[in-house]
Amino acid sequence: MPTHYEGSGTERLALDAYIKLMRSTASVNAQLFPPLQAEFGITPSQLGVLEALSHLGPMPHCVLAGKLLVSASNLTTVLDNLERDGLVKRERDTADRRVSITSLTPEGVARLASFFPAHVRRLVQAMSELDPDEQVELGRLCRKLGRSAAVPTAAGDTHSVRSTRA
Repeated sequence: MPTHYEGSGTERLALDAYIKLMRSTASVNAQLFPPLQAEFGITPSQLGVLEALSHLGPMPHCVLAGKLLVSASNLTTVLDNLERDGLVKRERDTADRRVSITSLTPEGVARLASFFPAHVRRLVQAMSELDPDEQVELGRLCRKLGRSAAVPTAAGDTHSVRSTRA
């Protein structure tokens, strides 16, 4: 459904594209995450943490938050729950005791391996409406859009998402 906003053509175009982006994201997530939660008790945020740690290795809490594009304070609760369930561990950095390094436990690796293939199969199904070239183009466009976005900081200035997520 296009926007009914009566702004300029540029404004309507941007709003319409944004609405379509968000609705398509919500539709794909509605296919992916309820089974993940019901079958494995994993939330989207927990999946992000497990996947990031699996692919990128142990990292400081603040770096992980940047990779996931969430605040460090919001990530704390997710990590508390994953640690409670034995899927991650946090240890003080020996070089800087103010820093906490988060890593997957062997149980976390096994848990991710137990559900990730099914999750990927659902993702492939959700994306199957797009042919391979369209999926590549979608990825390219999303990366371009994401890299151009500026995120306001607490101080009011901005920094590029590019600096926290490749």
